[in-house]
Amino acid sequence: MEHNHKNVLLINSRMTNRQRFLKIFYPVLMAVNRLTGKKSKIMSNKENTMPSASIYDLAVTLNNGKELKLADFKGKKMLLVNTASNCGYTSQYADLQLMSEKYKDKLVVIGFPANDFAGQEAGSDDEIATFCQVNFGVSFPLARKSSVVKGSEQNKIFRWLTDKQLNGWNDQEPTWNFSKYLVNEEGQLLNYFDSAISPSGSEILEAVK
Repeated sequence: MEHNHKNVLLINSRMTNRQRFLKIFYPVLMAVNRLTGKKSKIMSNKENTMPSASIYDLAVTLNNGKELKLADFKGKKMLLVNTASNCGYTSQYADLQLMSEKYKDKLVVIGFPANDFAGQEAGSDDEIATFCQVNFGVSFPLARKSSVVKGSEQNKIFRWLTDKQLNGWNDQEPTWNFSKYLVNEEGQLLNYFDSAISPSGSEILEAVK
């Protein structure tokens, strides 16, 4: 029975025609964003403000139901990204995976699948995990699907990331899928990067280095 379940997941993980189109279209989308400045906001902790509440008191519920304590990553940077499988930016999964491998000694990437934007993440946790692994080789942690925008259902990690009363300075919630938040080795929120800022781009790489 379990074997049949895995086979079904593998079949469902294959890219749809829409997803194939979005993957091909991704370089065009990024080029247009560079020209127009759309989804290209970058925010920085210019005052070097420290958080009033520690992010290390929080834990991520992973897509397999286990808990991942953020305190385990003291001494490393964390790149926290809200993700989706049917988005024009979904190809960023590949760049995030490469980043997690290249900088594994200093950085952890955690994905937070969410269905907040245009219903672009409708799959189950199992389907999302299999889709990401089969199509993009994702091995970095993926959280259980949740909401990342402000509201009563907001994921507690994203509540910390988007409330300046907690993180010290930032109220910016994700504007779309693949918004990115960088936390430093001491648990201080450093940056917000909009969806069109590529994980392989100089803005993020310089901040990580």
